[in-house]
Amino acid sequence: MKPLGRRHFLKTLTVGVGAAPYIAAATTAPGSFFTAAEAALADAICEQIVPGDQDPGAHDTRVVRFIDRQLTGAYRRHQEDYRQGLIGVEETSREMYQRAFVELGWEEQTAVLRALESGQAKGETWKKQSARAFFSLVREHTLQGFYGSPRHGGNRNYASYKMLGLDYPQIIGQNRYRP
Repeated sequence: MKPLGRRHFLKTLTVGVGAAPYIAAATTAPGSFFTAAEAALADAICEQIVPGDQDPGAHDTRVVRFIDRQLTGAYRRHQEDYRQGLIGVEETSREMYQRAFVELGWEEQTAVLRALESGQAKGETWKKQSARAFFSLVREHTLQGFYGSPRHGGNRNYASYKMLGLDYPQIIGQNRYRP
């Protein structure tokens, strides 16, 4: 076997480094668990739960990224609940307004989620799964992603901490306490 020359090595390295961002983008998009369509739907639902105003809401703080990460880890047991629940949200949206949830206006989206929350949502999915339980699950995960630590994927730039007027959280064991 002939050793690689310096010039050949540098050419190969340059091509590999140049392609790295494209390879990374292809392997990480659209997420760990959600498809692109599911992520868009979940994002619209989460933004209804924690809407942005003068402060960032669920979308801007990447709550769906938090949920997506957790569904491949600690929340793995909820994967099927999300898969079926998101289908159910679409069924309810189409039953009520003949359009996809993400195509609805703010008030229409609110009405769909109120139907879920009250257990009055229509659709085949809700005959097998509780609409109320699914809404509660998404609400709980949305709030965890919004108020939790950014290291878990949500609460981008500590937005909820800033909104509440809290200092940067002190982490025990890392000597970040002020003297």
